[in-house]
Amino acid sequence: MPKDQEIEKELKKIKDEVLACEKCPLARYRRENGFCPVIGKGSHSAKIMFVGEAPGANEAKTGHPFCGAAGKILDELLESARLKREEVYICNILKDRPPQNRNPESQEIKACTPYLEKQIEVIKPKAICALGNFAAAFLMEKYGLKDEIKGISKIHGKTFKIGAITLIPLYHPAVAVYNANMKNILKQDFQFLKDFSD
Repeated sequence: MPKDQEIEKELKKIKDEVLACEKCPLARYRRENGFCPVIGKGSHSAKIMFVGEAPGANEAKTGHPFCGAAGKILDELLESARLKREEVYICNILKDRPPQNRNPESQEIKACTPYLEKQIEVIKPKAICALGNFAAAFLMEKYGLKDEIKGISKIHGKTFKIGAITLIPLYHPAVAVYNANMKNILKQDFQFLKDFSD
């Protein structure tokens, strides 16, 4: 089987597992409200993977990651680094929306992140961009960087090399929705991604 078909098959398997998941109450909340799980979207051979926190209302309605106001900013940031959304892969640590957009809870992260770990394994990105505190803390702990975990304002834009992967904690694009001055800081951080786009 050609490599891209193999990847397609593996990602389909992850999607089916998420759809059937009963590991935490968020799946029930999704079904009761007619929401979609937000599994991930983008190039299956992406060199850069973005990992956000959890789907919001727009995302849960459509099943697409980053399709609201934060998504528009993400598109702008990608453009500033000469990247297109279709070239990267975008997902979240949680595949279902928490009620009222509250923060992910530790048992939800524990239940849901094996899907993310499989996505990383299948896509094999060169760079993983953790968007916001929750994604950064999970991924840094996963890659043995627990001692480096600090608030995103202290570590944004830094790069951590773990074998073949570079982990880059970044501000979540939503910060620029509430504070337009943050957009320039985000754009500066995103410039580093040009190194991975060739």
